[in-house]
Amino acid sequence: MATDFTLNGKPASFDGDPETPLLYVLRDHLGLTGTKYGCGIAQCGACTVHLDGKNRRSCVTPVSMVANRQVTTIEGVAGKEAKAVQSAWVAIDVPQCGFCQSGQVMSAIGLLKLKKKPSDADIDAAMAGNICRCATYVRIRQAIHDAARAMEA
Repeated sequence: MATDFTLNGKPASFDGDPETPLLYVLRDHLGLTGTKYGCGIAQCGACTVHLDGKNRRSCVTPVSMVANRQVTTIEGVAGKEAKAVQSAWVAIDVPQCGFCQSGQVMSAIGLLKLKKKPSDADIDAAMAGNICRCATYVRIRQAIHDAARAMEA
C-alpha cells in the first residue's frame, strides 16, 4: 500500500515498506538530496525537515508517519523566515564544508516561525540538536539574529 503525502507543496507517494525512514524516501526514491544523512539516530540534525511546519528528524521518521501530511525539505522551503535565514547565511558566510547546513537552516527557520526575536538562550536551545563539525556555531547564532532583525524591517 502506498504512502501518500504532500512534499514541498506537491503530491508525493511512496510504494514500499512503511517503516522506511523518510530520509531514504526523500533521497533514494524521490531524488531530493539536500536533506543529509549524518548519524541515523536523530542526534546530529543534518536530516531535519519540516513535518506540518515543525522540525522533524527524517532519519528516524518512518514514511508511514507522514501519510496525508505536509513535508517540506530544504529544496522547497519558502516564506519570509526562509528568505531571511538564507540571506543571513550568505551575508556572513556561515557554512564551511556545508554538510550540516540544510539541517541548520531548516532548524533556524523552524525557530523563527515560533519566536520572532529569539535570545541567545532560545537559539542555543533550538539549535542544540544540530551538530556542525566545522564549529560555525557563533556565525549560525549571528545569522539567526540577523535574520530576525531583517524580518522586522
